[in-house]
Amino acid sequence: MQQWGSVLPAFAYDKRMPYFQMLVPTVDTVRYSFLLKACLEVQKAVLFTGTTGVGKSVIVSGALERLRGTKTVVPYTVNFSAQTQAMDTQLFMESKLEKKRKTRYGAPVGQKLVFFVDDVNMPAREAFGSQPAVELLRQFLDYKGFYDRSKLFWKDVDDTTLVAACAPPGGGRQPLSSRFVRHFSQLCIPPPSDAAIKTILTTILGGFLADWPADLRALCTPIVASAVEAYNRVSAELLPTPAKSHYTFNLRDLSKVAQGMLMVSQKQCNSKQALVRLWLHESMRVFHDRLIDDQDKGHFRNILRELVGKNLGSAVGSPQDLFPEGSSIIFGGFLKPGLDLQDRPYEEIVDQSKLIQTLEHFLEDYNSSSSKPMGLVFFQDAVDHIASIARVLRQPRGNALLVGVSGSGKQSLTRFAAALGGCACQQLELTKAYGLTEFREDLKKLYHFAGVEGKPVVFLLTDTQISKESFLEDVNNLLNSGEVPGMYAPEDKEGIIGSIREWLLTQGAPTTKEACWSAFINRVRDNLHCVLAMSPVGGAFRARCRMFPSLIDCCTIDWFRPWPDQALLSVSTQILAPCDLAQSHIKPALASMCVHIHTSVAVASDKMYAQLRRRYYTSPKSYMDLISLYTSLLAEKTGEYAEVRDRLLNGLNKLQDTNAVVDSMQAQLNQLQPVLEEKAQATATLLEQVTVDQKEAESVRATVSKEESEVKAKAAETQALADEAKADLDLALPALNAALDSLNALNKGDIVEIKSMLKPPPLVQMTMEAVCTLKQEKADWDTAKRVLGESGFMRSLLEFDKDHIPDGVMKKLRKYTDSPDFTPEAVAKQSKASQSLCMWCRAMEVYDRIAKVVEPKRVALRGAEALLIAANAQLQEKQAALKAVEQKVAALEAALAAAEAEQASLKEQASVTATRLQRAAKLTSGLQEEGVRWGNSAQQIKATMQLLVGDVLLSAACIAYYGAFPGDYRQELVSGWVEKCREFGIPVSPDCTLRGVLASPIQVRDWRLWGLPADDVSVDNGILVSKGKRWPLMIDPQGQANAWVRNMEGRAGLKLVKLSQPNFLRLIEGAVRLGQPVLIEDVGESIDPALEPLLLKQVFKQGGQSLIHLGDSDVECHPGFQLYMTTPLANPHYLPEVCIKVTLVNFTVTGPGLEEQLLAELVRKERPDLQASKDRLLLSISNDKRQLKELEDKILKLLKEAKGNILDDEVLINTLNNSKLTAGMIQNRLREAEETEDSINQAREQYRSAAAGASTFYFVVADLALISPMYQTSLSYFITMFNHCIDASDKAPDVSARLRLLTTFATRFIFDKVQRGLFEQHKLLFSFMLATATARAAGQVTQAEWNFFLRGGPGLDSAASDRASPSWLPSSQWGHIVQLAATVGPLEGIADSMCLPEESIDWQEWAVSSQPHLQSLPPVWEHTCTSFHRLLLLKVMREDKLLLGCQRYIGDTLGAAFTQGQPWTLDGMLPDTTALTPIIFILTSGADPTAMLQRFGEKQGMKPGERLHMVSLGQGQGPVAETLVALATAEGDWVCLQNCHLAKSWMPR
Repeated sequence: MQQWGSVLPAFAYDKRMPYFQMLVPTVDTVRYSFLLKACLEVQKAVLFTGTTGVGKSVIVSGALERLRGTKTVVPYTVNFSAQTQAMDTQLFMESKLEKKRKTRYGAPVGQKLVFFVDDVNMPAREAFGSQPAVELLRQFLDYKGFYDRSKLFWKDVDDTTLVAACAPPGGGRQPLSSRFVRHFSQLCIPPPSDAAIKTILTTILGGFLADWPADLRALCTPIVASAVEAYNRVSAELLPTPAKSHYTFNLRDLSKVAQGMLMVSQKQCNSKQALVRLWLHESMRVFHDRLIDDQDKGHFRNILRELVGKNLGSAVGSPQDLFPEGSSIIFGGFLKPGLDLQDRPYEEIVDQSKLIQTLEHFLEDYNSSSSKPMGLVFFQDAVDHIASIARVLRQPRGNALLVGVSGSGKQSLTRFAAALGGCACQQLELTKAYGLTEFREDLKKLYHFAGVEGKPVVFLLTDTQISKESFLEDVNNLLNSGEVPGMYAPEDKEGIIGSIREWLLTQGAPTTKEACWSAFINRVRDNLHCVLAMSPVGGAFRARCRMFPSLIDCCTIDWFRPWPDQALLSVSTQILAPCDLAQSHIKPALASMCVHIHTSVAVASDKMYAQLRRRYYTSPKSYMDLISLYTSLLAEKTGEYAEVRDRLLNGLNKLQDTNAVVDSMQAQLNQLQPVLEEKAQATATLLEQVTVDQKEAESVRATVSKEESEVKAKAAETQALADEAKADLDLALPALNAALDSLNALNKGDIVEIKSMLKPPPLVQMTMEAVCTLKQEKADWDTAKRVLGESGFMRSLLEFDKDHIPDGVMKKLRKYTDSPDFTPEAVAKQSKASQSLCMWCRAMEVYDRIAKVVEPKRVALRGAEALLIAANAQLQEKQAALKAVEQKVAALEAALAAAEAEQASLKEQASVTATRLQRAAKLTSGLQEEGVRWGNSAQQIKATMQLLVGDVLLSAACIAYYGAFPGDYRQELVSGWVEKCREFGIPVSPDCTLRGVLASPIQVRDWRLWGLPADDVSVDNGILVSKGKRWPLMIDPQGQANAWVRNMEGRAGLKLVKLSQPNFLRLIEGAVRLGQPVLIEDVGESIDPALEPLLLKQVFKQGGQSLIHLGDSDVECHPGFQLYMTTPLANPHYLPEVCIKVTLVNFTVTGPGLEEQLLAELVRKERPDLQASKDRLLLSISNDKRQLKELEDKILKLLKEAKGNILDDEVLINTLNNSKLTAGMIQNRLREAEETEDSINQAREQYRSAAAGASTFYFVVADLALISPMYQTSLSYFITMFNHCIDASDKAPDVSARLRLLTTFATRFIFDKVQRGLFEQHKLLFSFMLATATARAAGQVTQAEWNFFLRGGPGLDSAASDRASPSWLPSSQWGHIVQLAATVGPLEGIADSMCLPEESIDWQEWAVSSQPHLQSLPPVWEHTCTSFHRLLLLKVMREDKLLLGCQRYIGDTLGAAFTQGQPWTLDGMLPDTTALTPIIFILTSGADPTAMLQRFGEKQGMKPGERLHMVSLGQGQGPVAETLVALATAEGDWVCLQNCHLAKSWMPR
């Protein structure tokens, strides 16, 4: 016999061989490969077992690949996971079988099929404990076949063997049934020894370093030893826990370290230190990056330093120098982005500044070409994550699992790293109906891109996109084997094989079908990089890691921790750097304040969860939103305040300028009076002289006028002769012009056409003869052709001397023109070119005929013009004389006009000045009060603007963070922020509130009119809804937010949508397109992924339009679109991926808000006139204040837009005066209304005690839901009960007496209604809660007393604990008594009292009595202690009697009737029900109210079987129940649904 070691084949390292094909043979691989081969030869199924990572898959895959090479075995791999379905398994196996006969299938001829089923025990068990996928394999092993699922016939399968592998049960793996296992030969593979692991790694790494220098090759062994020891220690010391479920390490992780080291070249790693730092870097990327806290990370770094010092210290020096504390080692291939991807060296990046500069330059390039630019800040953690992701994407088959709270940058950094590595990045685009089919279609596109086109691509999948867990089943297969069972139909495979075959030919590889498909899958695995981004919050991540082991085994894990403070600070510093601040020196303080806000909210979130069990998450995305919101809000508010300030100052300046010029105008008016008198006398003298000269000018003008008339008559006669001649001449000109235009239209071709005619048509020849006649040439065709051939023929016609044609020529011409055939139209029929010549000839004849008539008239016209010239000459002499006279008169008139104008100007100036004085008086008297107020307001705004830096920061923090917190948490957060701002030196208002900074009183009043409660928390909620950058998701268990939004947006066409509607996405698309508001109601703890683009506001520009991708289409996004969401859940758990997409707003009703609502209900019924007046006044005051604000804005706007001197604008002054008068009237009316409102409020306050009591009662009832969800009571139902109490309770004339009666009745009534729905064990608790809540509201029980009752007192200091106790009192009780005395003021001396001899006996008797809750206290304390103090004493001294003491306390506080529940009857319950308010019976085992209900139905006229219908729900009874309910709805009958718990899926219908 031979030893296994003696037959080990040699391994030769080949750099060209892919890393995943390297298999270093060991004794185990040889042994188990031999056994597997032996079993397969006899078709015996084999099951390999062994712990995770021992190499089961590697050994089997390697052995099967070697058998494939023998051409006798065709192996296929099937990967099982928790979600593997039997159908998918069968489809995959059937797709590999060949049909031999009708029902017989098997392997190809001469071969055998082997299916390797990895992780065969992973499928999760069904409700009945079976594993369908495993049972399918068992059936195959039992009967060698399986059923056809569509045609239902049996398929026999030949020459097919199963090989399976599994790890021991646990961690998601299930035990396998013995019926299945019995078919296998089981082989258990032990974990490889350290020696074997070192041999494998040394062989690979040694081969890689074979041609490196000897000193570097010598480091191979110590590096491998260190790597193995590091792996062993990590596996042993960093164990998985529920919070660290991914701390499962196996040999694949060690293999990833070696794979990473093979990416470097000798040129980039030319020293010992560089080689060791390379190993440290790869170990950090594989192991360190998955660790979740500083403790584990520090421990791993210490392991590495220890191993360096132990195994490598002598060669590379001190570990601290090689790997300093706080530093990071980064290797990457992206420092030289200009090179091709394959040429980029994988090298250590030492210069951090150069690295960040390179990344920033690449980011600029990325943003310039991307439709979705990113604003990344490259702090150290971000750089480390980018380097880690880029390293994975550089490796063939590199996949990453990024784990971190949503919003921590996983997706952004992945997209950036993908672009950095030259990879396309693809994500899913979910729609409402997106399912497994659509997911596989998207996978096919990725497969084609990576496998057929051969391009690297990153598939980025986030946990929010995993709408079905079956997606991860496909991803699990993709990561493990690269092949997704059932994804490709046979015809699709054929197409892929045809596409890939050409590439294989260029590679010189085999092109068989199997080879093509295998090459396609391998190419996909090399080029398709899966990056899974998941959140660790909740149990989904832990469950998925357990159910889909490939997520951990085949991915490099990178854990995104919360950003450290330094990272937060660097981000805020960089974003705030370009921000324009008046106080730029406080930017560092602002950056630090942003960090404090973020961390303080995280602390408050933890506190809220500890106290209220309410979850809220912060993330870096929230932090970025805070800073972004701050910069935008600060710019908005600064601009807003500056505009208001400038308008106020402008109005104030206009008033001050007016007051300043009033005195100067009065002095100017006094100086004008003597000047006006002097100017009047001078004007009168000048007027006399002008009169004399005007008479002389009139006589001359008469003479000239007479002669001028004669000349005009001659000119008219002359003009008549000219007009007559011109009219005659105009008759010939149109024909002449038309002929010339026609000649101009002729070209050389037309002339050649005529000339080329050997025997021209008659009319053409006639035309040319006419032309020759006019040109005084011989009228024949030869002459015509010669004339046509002349070079200047056309010019001679155009320039023809038409005014001097001889009469003989015209006589000859008329022989042609008088011919009836010689017309242009007739000639045109024979030659188009000749038509123009014909028109010309006829025009010459017409012109000559008319010109001879006109010539005599022209001669007469010339004679008349000569006479007219002589007459004009005489006239001009006389006109010159007249002009001289008139100039003299004009000079005098001008002087007179100037004097009169000056006089009028002075009068006008005096009038304007007087008018201005009147208007100034009107303006200053009218706006005097406003001027003072404007000045004060401007100063106040100036002071406010100094505080905007801090106020807006806190407001932005409130919007970004505190919406999910209750009111007291909000106050605590803001108080802490104000103090921290002062500490940092940031200007901030001492009473800074969100309402004071961002809300206007008018807007708040409008909100109140629309139904928003008036308390501060609700107003803040309104601001969060209106000012938030993200769409609001309102936690609204009482429906207040829903009603408010409906009232507010009802006029804008609000669309109501529920995510359960099948067409909800279509409704939202229509609203987005039309700009209508949408309210999504009844939102659960998750939001449909199809809404993600809408929630993230992913609007993009295309063709000038704003579009958003919704579902499977791009929808035009109207700027007026608004989205609101409400959830009825009182305490929803929204994961970070939801928190970062919406603005969470806690609209849970508050005490003051509910008290105000109940007060309104009470007053509306008790004093309807008072409440109606209150409602009218609220509306009137709101309108008046709005109108008053509009008038003030109008006044300031008019003053601002006024040009020049405003005292000259009468319309402006009148408008301002009218506005002021109107404003005065409104102010008076507003003052009266507010006084009336105060009186109404005083009258309403009389009823507040009852409303406050009812409010306290409601919160007690609401708290019952914390005991059981079944005890939830809606606010609307409570208000209905309260209104019934108001109507049904006894009346009294005195208000105080009436309120006492109402309170007593309401307490009893509501108590009875609520307690009948409680289990017996909770009824006394409810009574006690009601009693103590009433006492606390009345101040009878302090908060300290209540806290002591609930939680006990604080710890004792040493002095108190050492205090001597009475001998009869146990020391433990004595400690509680001392705590009670120290905590509760009225009981301060009780510990001393128990130590006094005269009182100690009384205390002892009380303490040991059988009924201490009924026993009187010692006399000194009997009248000092309240009933609640007695309870506290019972709690610390006789806790066994505390329950009885509580009963007595209830009786003393509320009455004995409240200590025990009252029996209920159907008669009493019936009035409380309606068609929409059913009765629900909660039954214990054996209880059945059917008989009682039937008797009651008989009594009410609802006979069973006729009008009382009963149906027992169960399988198939849903339609029956629906029919009965529809019938009863129509007829008014009763329906009783029994066994509702058996129809959980049907009941929501």
